[in-house]
Amino acid sequence: MKKVMLMMAMCLGMFACGNSNAKSNKATEEQPQKDRVEVLYFHGKQRCATCMAIEKNAKEAVEAQFADELKNGTVVFKSIDISKAENEKIAEKYEVTWSSLFICKWKNGKETHENLTEYAFANARTAPDTFKSGVIEKVKTSLK
Repeated sequence: MKKVMLMMAMCLGMFACGNSNAKSNKATEEQPQKDRVEVLYFHGKQRCATCMAIEKNAKEAVEAQFADELKNGTVVFKSIDISKAENEKIAEKYEVTWSSLFICKWKNGKETHENLTEYAFANARTAPDTFKSGVIEKVKTSLK
């Protein structure tokens, strides 16, 4: 009987101590993320010339104009392959099924975003300077 009680006490002690990790992970998840602007380029495995121009020119514009902000995390550029399983959730969140470009503003833990896909397809390949200027302007506006 003493052995059974001792074993039960040890098991309870182990469960009580083992749960502290779950609480600390939850606290980490609840911490607000830094205010930032994200430039998200979504693409599939196969891409047309315009799709590749969207990524190339958007990335060039962001890197040239916002180098300091990229370093400190105020601006983030992400190229997301929606054909990969690990990107399924984010593709669903933005309702993306093909190449798309979004500018997302995170302020006080809340997100607002603008879909620039139509603008990107209209300008990235045929008017790259116009496209880059538009992306830069949208990011600048979002940083305010």
